[in-house]
Amino acid sequence: MALLRRIRTGVGIGLGVGLGASAAGAAGIGWFYSSVLLDTSLRPVYPERVRAADARTVTLTSTRLTAQPGTWGLRWAAPGTGTEALAVIGPVVAERRREVVRPLLAGAVPEAGTAAVLDTGPYDPDPGARNLPFDDVVVPGPLGPYPAWFVPATDGPGDTWVIMVHGRGGSRREALRMLPALHRRGFPQLVVTYRNDIGAPASPDGLYHLGDTEWEDVAAAVRYATDRGAGRVVLFGWSMGGAITGAFLDRAPEAASVAAVVWDAPLVDWRATLRQQARNRRLPPGLSPLAGAVTSRRIGIDFDRFDLRRRPPATRPPTLVIHSSADTAVPVTASRALAAAAPELGWPMRYLEVPDVEHTASWNADPAAYERAVAAFLADVV
Repeated sequence: MALLRRIRTGVGIGLGVGLGASAAGAAGIGWFYSSVLLDTSLRPVYPERVRAADARTVTLTSTRLTAQPGTWGLRWAAPGTGTEALAVIGPVVAERRREVVRPLLAGAVPEAGTAAVLDTGPYDPDPGARNLPFDDVVVPGPLGPYPAWFVPATDGPGDTWVIMVHGRGGSRREALRMLPALHRRGFPQLVVTYRNDIGAPASPDGLYHLGDTEWEDVAAAVRYATDRGAGRVVLFGWSMGGAITGAFLDRAPEAASVAAVVWDAPLVDWRATLRQQARNRRLPPGLSPLAGAVTSRRIGIDFDRFDLRRRPPATRPPTLVIHSSADTAVPVTASRALAAAAPELGWPMRYLEVPDVEHTASWNADPAAYERAVAAFLADVV
């Protein structure tokens, strides 16, 4: 009996230590995942490989990403400069067992062996790259001055402005794809920054707040537009730009001036996105709620307010949602669910799904079709 008791005691102590270590390990993983989510630093990653290139074509190692359809930017670190080089590459013209060949449409020619990345943004550095007139302006905001680009309308000041909000870890460059199409429609455009962007004020804690505070910066941009003659605004947001503008529609008195919304791969359910990101990192399913709880505690966010299907914003203007079916960053299922629920929510909404491309790449898949869809929507509602 004494021996049996000692064995049980030993097992109990060992189990307690093991559970304690497991709990500590899970908490550590939750903190790490939360830190990745909230980190505002930018670290370029170049996962693709250039096999060959000349003035006409670029040959890349074949991967799921390099084989995507459409028009893309190809970026790589320019040797010895501390900057990136950029080329514009077109749709795949040849595909071999381990390679894809794409036409080189513009830009620099990478050397064979270069590490590169496909980028949804094929233009740099500002609206001048799209042959558009623009001004560098400053939006007075809650934390200080926020740099922005203002692209004036073709004829006159224009009564309806489009305010463009990029996604997490992105930049104003995201909007360069759409500027010419909206310029042709006669819209003045304001391409904004928010806290923690390059040149913009940092948040007090130096972390992203996932839309929970950044919406205040969008409110400042709307005030900037209305103070300069905008009677109405259109919000155009990519990825986390959807979460930011969604919070704005729910909380800001300035939301009354919003005539329409365009969302590209919008983040309309943070919990669903956290689950997707956990799967991407091959984390056990149970760790996603833990990471969410850690994040909520660190920045004070209520993730329930960012499930727009269950908690729609107070202001629900006509909205176009565009999402790609192959998006592995922000789940398309959340956009589908929101669009399906929209009639019951009293939310005028159109939904366009694009196949075969990754996050925020619906324009890249077919620029002309994308621009027609946006133009037709705005013609109907603005």
